[in-house]
Amino acid sequence: MASKKRRRDRKHFPPPGTPPGTLSVYPGVEALPAPKLRLIDYDGTNFSDKSDVDVPTCAAALADPTVSWVHVQGRVTPEQLNALGERFHLHPLAMEDVLNSVQRPKSDVFDSEFFAVLALPRISEATGEELSANQKARRVSGHSVLSIEQVSIFLGKNYVVSFHEGDEDPFGPVRSRIAPEASKFRQHGADYLFYSLVDLVVDLGFPVLEDLGDDIDDLEGSITTKPDSALLHRIHQLKRQLVLLRRHLWPQREVLGAVLRDDRGFFHPETRVYLRDCYDHSVQMMDLVETYREMASNLLDVYLSSVSNRLNEAMRFLTVISTIFIPLSFLVGVYGMNFEHMPELKWAWGYPAVWVVIVVSAGSMLYFFKRRGWM
Repeated sequence: MASKKRRRDRKHFPPPGTPPGTLSVYPGVEALPAPKLRLIDYDGTNFSDKSDVDVPTCAAALADPTVSWVHVQGRVTPEQLNALGERFHLHPLAMEDVLNSVQRPKSDVFDSEFFAVLALPRISEATGEELSANQKARRVSGHSVLSIEQVSIFLGKNYVVSFHEGDEDPFGPVRSRIAPEASKFRQHGADYLFYSLVDLVVDLGFPVLEDLGDDIDDLEGSITTKPDSALLHRIHQLKRQLVLLRRHLWPQREVLGAVLRDDRGFFHPETRVYLRDCYDHSVQMMDLVETYREMASNLLDVYLSSVSNRLNEAMRFLTVISTIFIPLSFLVGVYGMNFEHMPELKWAWGYPAVWVVIVVSAGSMLYFFKRRGWM
């Protein structure tokens, strides 16, 4: 009944019939942090980094021949996104995907821009707080949470506009590479900046896979020593995490393939070399996910085998005990009968003799079972 009620309460969003490109926020995302805009301008000799800027300041940077990178950290409002879209000529359909950040990885080519949606996997410690609406999350091993965060990136002629909802900005390493005066990063254009952001998003998936691999190793060791129902729950949770990763990382590989097949001139030939390396990393990550999925399925088989072996051992022990007590039950059953004329009933040593027979019988059977390896 509860599942039927959830299905009745579930509503499609945006509602059917909504015009394409409508900028409206999914319900339940009001708790996300307010957006912060950061502008970085650079070329071979100049570099500037401005935090907490407004949309007009970002738009003014387009007049310069430098490469401009606008990063929006936090949940952007429809009004701010509209303002950015007007200044940077962002396509309405792409802006809708940015605002309603529950998209699968994808790429689109418009008249003057290349748009990509990427999946950023993260693992964090579990808390009692609700996760944001743009995070598809599951508990890992009962101690941490795997979440998939959306990163949206626009590439234009001399600018990059990136969006990421959440508290933590993932692109600090890229800024640290641009800042040094002698950085070779500044010798490249906006397409190389786009590659660097994509490459960082892809590479951040490897630590997540390492954590999942450690979970698999821990589970394997625990299953062979003491399998219980809690381990079975952890195995199922781990399998869900791997399914979640595969559902987002598989289309992400296709996004990188679409980038490599671009024939509109968004990416220079020298940048394509780096993009091929990024594509190789994505393929390697998918291979790891498939390997871990197979290992997780094997863990379930190992768990069932371990439980079956423990049950067999318990049954074997109980069978041995039952077998030992069969002749003993026979002896005490015979001498427990209430017949008046029984030869041994009047014998003074009858009671000790019965105990001797019982002990010798049980000891002989235990010795026999031990010799045969049944105990």
